[in-house]
Amino acid sequence: MLRVGMLTSGGDCQALNAAMRGVAKSLFNQCSEVEIYGFTDGYKGLIYGEYRLLKNDDFSGILNIGGTILGSSRMPFKYIGVPLEDGSDKIARMIDTYKKLNLDCLVVLGGNGSHKTANLLREKGLNVLTLPKTIDNDLPLTDCCPGFGSVAKYIAVSTIEASFDVRSMCRTSTRVFVLEVMGRHAGWLTAAAALAEGKNGNVPYLVYLEEKPFSLDRFIDDVKEKLASTNAVLVAVSEGVHDTEGRFLCEQEESRELDVFGHTKLSGTGKILEEAVRAKIGCKVRSIELNVMQRCASHMASKTDVDESVKIGEEAVKAAVKGETGKMMAFKRISDRPYFSEIVTVDAKEVANKERLFPKEWINNQGNNVTAFALDYFLPLIQGESAPPFANGTPRYAKLKRIKPEPKLCK
Repeated sequence: MLRVGMLTSGGDCQALNAAMRGVAKSLFNQCSEVEIYGFTDGYKGLIYGEYRLLKNDDFSGILNIGGTILGSSRMPFKYIGVPLEDGSDKIARMIDTYKKLNLDCLVVLGGNGSHKTANLLREKGLNVLTLPKTIDNDLPLTDCCPGFGSVAKYIAVSTIEASFDVRSMCRTSTRVFVLEVMGRHAGWLTAAAALAEGKNGNVPYLVYLEEKPFSLDRFIDDVKEKLASTNAVLVAVSEGVHDTEGRFLCEQEESRELDVFGHTKLSGTGKILEEAVRAKIGCKVRSIELNVMQRCASHMASKTDVDESVKIGEEAVKAAVKGETGKMMAFKRISDRPYFSEIVTVDAKEVANKERLFPKEWINNQGNNVTAFALDYFLPLIQGESAPPFANGTPRYAKLKRIKPEPKLCK
């Protein structure tokens, strides 16, 4: 009997379910006797012993559904050593749950901080394999993360469609349209907006990433320069753009709320730019924040992304059966045209709590757009459509309930 535990940790992301389906289907197909235990709400499920024995049917119909059937939560590594309310140790509780279930391996789908916890569990003697998962696409040692291609596709299409509006209204109303995109330290998501350029006529684009310092005065000059030769400008900006001292643009407001990690909640960057254009240029301007729709818009899923997400889950099973531990499954790009990548293993400790920023050499000298090298990177990842079928005018998703632990299994 092979016993495998699985959890998803950190923020939500497209293609998580697809990756878990790859793990599960491969296990059920390769092993005559296997038990898969799904831990609910990330590491919390492992700590509190909240899990459920999953069946083959639990993974049917989830390929094209965003989110995670196991649920997730944020568990900052700096709080792992803080005792629980009853004084018990979190790591000891996780190890205890692992051993009570007699697991052969724990599969973790998570980002930077999640890998740090996974590596710690590996150091404590547990067999742990990980899959890359972060909406920001900022994990090192992998060409991309499952879900990123779908998000990049959604951002590109949203940018194209926003330009339809501004192009239609620029003579009588809105001349500048600002889209705020997710990304605290890495601009991968925002850079995907550049895929829209040239798709919709003559609306020019400005793209600002946090990898280069942001100047509000220079931004105003850029907008003025574009407006001098055209009627409309579309701006894509990362929520985390900052000045030369590292101060976020959105921190200009006096009071900023903190998230569970103690970081400033990044929101309002687009609104600040909107107000600056209105005050310093005087034209009609709008701004929108794409927000969580970026990571859950399953109707815009990339087939390349979904297929690769399933594949990386399948390859994780092969690594687990071989007895590998402390490894993260990763994509290694072989070529752009034709696109080809292979799946390899890298040491999880080399990923733990580290970030891969958008290459500065892929940003133009003016710092207000990306180069053709960036487009060569993005284009293969957004190819193909993996949308669910439609019925009565809306996507027909499988009627699934999030996997919940059996009451008798909860501590």
